[in-house]
Amino acid sequence: MEHKTLRDAFAGLTVFFAVAREQSFTKAAARLGLSQTAVSHAVRTLETRLGVQLLSRNTRTVTPTEAGEQLLQTVAPQMEQIDAELEALNDLRDSPTGTLRITASDHAVHTVLMGKLKRFLPKYPGIKVEVFTDNGLVDIVAERFDAGVRLGESLDQDMIAVRIGPDARFAAVATRRYLSRHPAPEQPEDLMHHNCINIRLPTHGNLWPWEFEKDGRRLNIRVDGQLIFNTTFDCLDAAIAGLGVAYLPEELAEPYLRSGHLVRLLDDWCPMWPGLHLYYPSRRQPTSAMSLLIAALRLQ
Repeated sequence: MEHKTLRDAFAGLTVFFAVAREQSFTKAAARLGLSQTAVSHAVRTLETRLGVQLLSRNTRTVTPTEAGEQLLQTVAPQMEQIDAELEALNDLRDSPTGTLRITASDHAVHTVLMGKLKRFLPKYPGIKVEVFTDNGLVDIVAERFDAGVRLGESLDQDMIAVRIGPDARFAAVATRRYLSRHPAPEQPEDLMHHNCINIRLPTHGNLWPWEFEKDGRRLNIRVDGQLIFNTTFDCLDAAIAGLGVAYLPEELAEPYLRSGHLVRLLDDWCPMWPGLHLYYPSRRQPTSAMSLLIAALRLQ
């Protein structure tokens, strides 16, 4: 195979993998920074070169065919290894370069990542960090992220986890105005009679159950209410507006608890949880850029 043909094949594979994982030409184009026309052309060219159809297309979805699925299972991991080896060449540079893709919750971005990235990025102008805010549990291998940031208790066993934040506690909160119309809950079960502000997890589309613990007794309460959001900060704003009870990371609610805008509820039922961790696949050797970021984020 000629050099140009080989190069084009590799480019086509990269585009195909993006489309197959996103199940959308539009989303793949956005991820790759290409036009949708260029993405479609690259996939068609690859299919013509290989002589097989790789994607099944209809008006709503794009899914891999049997041949496409085989490529995903066999070739994609090797391509990722090649990418990792090429990134590892940064170790030979005086100034490391590369783009790091990280997924993190909105809470993690605002309370930990932003502060540390402000100090990290000016030191390494050749490193780019692309942060995707997502409150769900993302498969970072399948989605081709370099790392994710979540509370420690939600990490997979095949991940290496680096603590980047202290242990965290959640707080149930509401305004005095709301509580003047609704008696404060004395037990977590009492929340079933309150207008609670829910958050929907994008991973499975479910509402997040509120987790409580006291004297070894654990409860997962599925609350109900008029408002559902997909970001923690919207839940906080709604609670401050007196629209119901919210269950939030304590550090987000703390300024409003100190000022009296919010009142803490069920204090003795709100446990400590393992703090924020940066996690990445154990089988993947960190690049030079990734190693520097890990060191910068690590909790001292």
